[in-house]
Amino acid sequence: MRRRGVWLIAAVALLSVSAMGDEAQFPAKTGVLDVQRPMAALAPQTEFAIEGRPDWMAVTPDGVWVTSSSANHVVRLNVWTNEADHVVTVSKPCSGLATGFGGLWIPSCGDGKLVEVDAISGKPWREVAVAPADSEGGVTTGAGSVWIVSAAQSETTPDTAPEPAAGKRRAVPLKVVLDRIDPMKGVVVARIPLPDGSYNPLFAAGSVWVTCNKGNALVRVDPKTNAVAGTTPTGKMPRFLTFGAGSVWTLNQGDGTVTRVDAKTGRVVATIAAGIPGLGGEIAFGEGSVWATVFGFPITRIDPTTNRVTEQWVGTGGDSIRVAHGSVWLTYLMGAKVARIPTPQ
Repeated sequence: MRRRGVWLIAAVALLSVSAMGDEAQFPAKTGVLDVQRPMAALAPQTEFAIEGRPDWMAVTPDGVWVTSSSANHVVRLNVWTNEADHVVTVSKPCSGLATGFGGLWIPSCGDGKLVEVDAISGKPWREVAVAPADSEGGVTTGAGSVWIVSAAQSETTPDTAPEPAAGKRRAVPLKVVLDRIDPMKGVVVARIPLPDGSYNPLFAAGSVWVTCNKGNALVRVDPKTNAVAGTTPTGKMPRFLTFGAGSVWTLNQGDGTVTRVDAKTGRVVATIAAGIPGLGGEIAFGEGSVWATVFGFPITRIDPTTNRVTEQWVGTGGDSIRVAHGSVWLTYLMGAKVARIPTPQ
């Protein structure tokens, strides 16, 4: 998902000179040539028109929710009627989307809050005064809690410099922290320091895993101790991550690889050359496969039994992906739609 670095770029135009300049810092996307086919070969079951730039998605038993920051709303796509049946107003929804404890958890970059709504009706429930640290971050649920990397805050410390005047105090930025939120009370119960550049959390296999984009690493946080319990090297600039087949999988923006990490040992199992570097994108697990998306290569499928790319579709579309309800759900960030595609067999 998303926003190629910062949501403001996407809100203006992802294909602007600025965005293209950002992409120019990465190797060219080549994909995996011998398994490529055109996106036109996939016939969507349904295409949902979504105002603005549809992005993050979350799956529920009867729907798929999708955010649109530029339109200030989150929309539910009904999996039975194939219609958009609920719209929730949220100021610039960003930094992921998660379900848990009967609610849908929506980070708001506009209000600097975490918004919870009913996961069926979209009826507003509460707001938690926690601002996401990065619009390209994430939110997750597990171990009886909601987890989000909070925005950099500041504290005042004694000033030893000649300016400002003696006795004054200077605001000093704090490192990013993983906030643990009690979903029943809507309050932060723990704040766990993280390495700089860590923004995207995922709860899986009893731990919270956070990609460190700047540090080329995957950080594991133990919910029992509320502390970092380990760090695993990954490919360059990991951002988005998913869980399946006993492993955590990271999509690495810097080199276009996917790193597979054993969720029990924290060790790297495989580094998979997918040929899809660059800002944005996402990765998901479903139907026994790993699925990645970036612009120009909307769908890349990886077989976890061989750790190889088995299919790759090339063309227009992509940016966020989910696999559920017998379908691949793919956002077209620049096309104002979400495609529901029968899972390729």
